[in-house]
Amino acid sequence: MKPTLLILAAGMGSRFGGLKQVEPVGPNGEAIIDYTIFDAIRAGFGKVVFIIRESFADAFREKFDAKLKGKIDVEYVYQELDNLPEGFTLPEGREKPWGTAHAILVAKDVIHEPFCALNADDFYGREAYSVMANFLSTTKSESEYSMVGYQLKNTLSEFGSVSRGVCSVDAANNLEKIVETTKIVKKGNSVVSIEEDGSEHPMTGNESVSMNLWGFMPSIFQTLEQKFIEFLKADIDKPKSEMYIPSVVFEMIGEKLATVKVLEANSPWFGVTYKEDKPYVVEKLRKLIDAGEYPEKLWD
Repeated sequence: MKPTLLILAAGMGSRFGGLKQVEPVGPNGEAIIDYTIFDAIRAGFGKVVFIIRESFADAFREKFDAKLKGKIDVEYVYQELDNLPEGFTLPEGREKPWGTAHAILVAKDVIHEPFCALNADDFYGREAYSVMANFLSTTKSESEYSMVGYQLKNTLSEFGSVSRGVCSVDAANNLEKIVETTKIVKKGNSVVSIEEDGSEHPMTGNESVSMNLWGFMPSIFQTLEQKFIEFLKADIDKPKSEMYIPSVVFEMIGEKLATVKVLEANSPWFGVTYKEDKPYVVEKLRKLIDAGEYPEKLWD
């Protein structure tokens, strides 16, 4: 059974100022999602599921349906604020989505196979999909999950500091913890983290960091349903409360419900958060195309 690609694309892109999920960055109008799906197809994924808002549906179908027909199966699911379990109603005035764990949960009716979940606006690179597809196609345990770990130096910004989740693993390369490090900068040929008091701590640049590229078995949906109900009982009236997938994963590790294998990839990572990031992404893609990693026209 071929694994499925689950793309989290319901975010509004408020900092970006538009629907950045389909913003053209390739030479023929391709979005980052196009490169994501192209890499997934050649890695052996059999289906792509878009998690979007229903208001985005026409834009997404126009962008992807025709060119993906015959190449990979396509499904759409909608992450809406009122998509809640029985017995819960949407609080008045709630505007913020319920978080990435809720986004994954809304796909439960269309995914029945191992799957990879990732952000729509991040470029993860060809190797990441290869190692993830291999894991998802060969693991035999319903409780063994995975994530792709990137070398810190491959995720840094030329434009300032970044926040990264630095991973600790055990001898079997299973994830033990992720330490959120909020201000990491390049200084010449070195990398440092800067504390709130201004003190600097050297880093090697080879640390493994999480960029939210996860591999799951369908078993996670049952746990997500249970934990989302618990979350709503505690936090439904907090207007900015969200349920994040890393938090759920760590609860599952702590409760011995799952292990998470950290898969290493030497792929470059880059993303689009602000309008100012776009020229940098366009340039990086141009270099990859010139190096033969991608064709000039992705969907010929």
